[in-house]
Amino acid sequence: MTEINTRKSIKTKIIRNDEKGIQKARFIIQSLFALLCIWIGIEFYFFNQYLETGGATAFYSRPPGVDGFLPISSFMSFYYFLQTGIIHWAHPAGFFIFFAIVLMSLIFGKSFCSWFCPIGFISELVGDFGEKIFKRKLKLPKWLDYPLRSLKYLLLGFLIYSVVFLMTKAALKAFLDSPYNQVSDVKMYYFFAHISQTALIVIGVLFVLSIFIRSFWCRFLCPYGALLGIFSLLSPNKIQRNPKSCIDCGLCNKACPSFIKVDKVKTVISDECSTCLNCVDVCPVKDTLELRSILPGRKKINKKFVAIVVVLIFMIVTGFAMLTGNWQNKISKEEYLLHYKIMNSYGHPTGIKEFKKLNKDVEIKNK
Repeated sequence: MTEINTRKSIKTKIIRNDEKGIQKARFIIQSLFALLCIWIGIEFYFFNQYLETGGATAFYSRPPGVDGFLPISSFMSFYYFLQTGIIHWAHPAGFFIFFAIVLMSLIFGKSFCSWFCPIGFISELVGDFGEKIFKRKLKLPKWLDYPLRSLKYLLLGFLIYSVVFLMTKAALKAFLDSPYNQVSDVKMYYFFAHISQTALIVIGVLFVLSIFIRSFWCRFLCPYGALLGIFSLLSPNKIQRNPKSCIDCGLCNKACPSFIKVDKVKTVISDECSTCLNCVDVCPVKDTLELRSILPGRKKINKKFVAIVVVLIFMIVTGFAMLTGNWQNKISKEEYLLHYKIMNSYGHPTGIKEFKKLNKDVEIKNK
């Protein structure tokens, strides 16, 4: 009875949260990053037009940011750096973008997924659309949800096993040096520019599934998200609940896009938490649900500070790459033109013999 009266008295002290603008800030950051990705895509389109015409049209410099869409190559470059201390020249921007994303995860969990990732942003918008249709979040039963969630870890495990355990340092360097890897960005462009019917069907199915099950790709299939989820467990900053002032309203559960039962734990320790702060925003009782450090002192972290730090991490890391000359790759436009002529003959990860032969033929012709 005393506990009930206490909770009733707490309900009368509900204080309106004046910091809900953080979701607006998050939306702005997501939107700006999405626009940046679109701008990179436009620049990359004109760069590929230059290649298609054999250099007859105006030259547009290749946008280094396109490396961010090569997660496997970026992961391999990162692992190569850990082994050798060398930043590989083929896709250096991808290395730094990958490093920035990992650093974000170590500080504020899977914050990249909810603050920057364009796929995550689209998934959120599609999920919001689905909720408007069904008037609630649809969730798969546990017996199906858990096995499906394991798929992204199986994909991640296969990648790590293939790179870390099967590839020697020499093999790793050979792949990164290969013409296939050098033009993997161009090959990716044509995958989408001339997208197959099968690929369209797969994307369409994922889109439809995301309407029914929020963030279907992110929750069940994204190996990148799985990797960041593992790193996020090491983050010292977690969402924490004060059970004494909690009124068990369940609003945090309803707000969580990852279906985490926030109202059942004191500290949210989950590989699915992306630090979107939705649960913190909807909590009606002051100082009940907060982002805090689990390190000694357990200091409360202002939500605006999260927005500032994640943006600064990305800007500082990528800015450092630009200032040190490690942003643009070391492939000349002449080399790109040579690659383009025989790019379709490059297997995975071959192309070295074909490229050397063509390069030699061009040198003989120019003499």
